[in-house]
Amino acid sequence: MLATELFALLDRTADAAYSVTEGGEIRSWNRAAERVFGYPASEAMGRDIDELLDARDALGTEALAGGLDAATRQWDDDSAGIPNFDLEVRTRSGERIWVNMSTLVFDDRRTGQRLIIRLARDISARRHREELLDRMLQLAHQLVALGSERDDHAPVEPISEQERRILSLFAEGRNPAAIARKLEISPQTLRNHLHHINQKLRTHNRLEAVTHAIRRGLID
Repeated sequence: MLATELFALLDRTADAAYSVTEGGEIRSWNRAAERVFGYPASEAMGRDIDELLDARDALGTEALAGGLDAATRQWDDDSAGIPNFDLEVRTRSGERIWVNMSTLVFDDRRTGQRLIIRLARDISARRHREELLDRMLQLAHQLVALGSERDDHAPVEPISEQERRILSLFAEGRNPAAIARKLEISPQTLRNHLHHINQKLRTHNRLEAVTHAIRRGLID
């Protein structure tokens, strides 16, 4: 498939779609991207994607919206492929929205050029719900502390000291960025710890994990 054919195909997708070189230069920008990000293709083409969208990751730190490294550095296990990831980006109006990114890598054999294809969908409503969940953490801690009984059942698997520290910091109402800085770990390492904690405690999110940990006496 030639790049021109690929661009025509992307223009028909419902998701916001754009392609960039490995250096981040925008090479295509579909109509859905114009709608989601607010920039017409005439303004976006040829610009640097990271300068255009000013992306931040889930922990509020600067992130790449273009180039292969923008996706692969989000994951510890390259064998799992390139996962979807969330970014907060700036639209043309200055509003910041959340998008979930999928990634495809296209090698144009005719030119020998590699392009990174991004498919983005607006998830601002979902992120808003997650922020409300975070605000409930302190309230959940207070409500559980009022209970006179503790669930002494052990977790399915013992949690590590690092996982215990993470739960305690979340119970104090710390946000993910602050916890990562305090423990001197990367955002991805923190996400991995949370995934393992939820697996061990058979919980589904941070609020449940903190609540269960308090009830089980795993943290104070």
